[in-house]
Amino acid sequence: MAELNLSIATGRRKNAIARVYLRAGSGNITCNGRGLHEYFKRASLEQLVQQPLEMTQQGGKFDIYARISGGGLAGQAGALRHGISRALVDFDEKHRPTLKRAGCLTRDSRMVERKKPGRPGARKRFQFSKR
Repeated sequence: MAELNLSIATGRRKNAIARVYLRAGSGNITCNGRGLHEYFKRASLEQLVQQPLEMTQQGGKFDIYARISGGGLAGQAGALRHGISRALVDFDEKHRPTLKRAGCLTRDSRMVERKKPGRPGARKRFQFSKR
């Protein structure tokens, strides 16, 4: 799709899904109709989202619009990072080795472990009493 100066990709992390639209522009990042700073209030999450752009020296060259759903803020930031990385590779294949080496193209498959029946949590046990 890069021939239309538009690249579309999907990123996932935990239960969050980010649909990313990347097009040549001035560096604006919009998430669900709000700016990056307004949506992700923590600086660490903003930094995580911008990591693929900084690694490939594409900082102010693309406008990014993202629709993010599911999960919490940290999961959504990870999904957006994954989506931006995939969109950059779709836009220009020369970014693949850099992003692959940094682990940005790998979907982080870690999920919350389910709660087990008869237990207070996934791994926690009720206190054992010998007598």
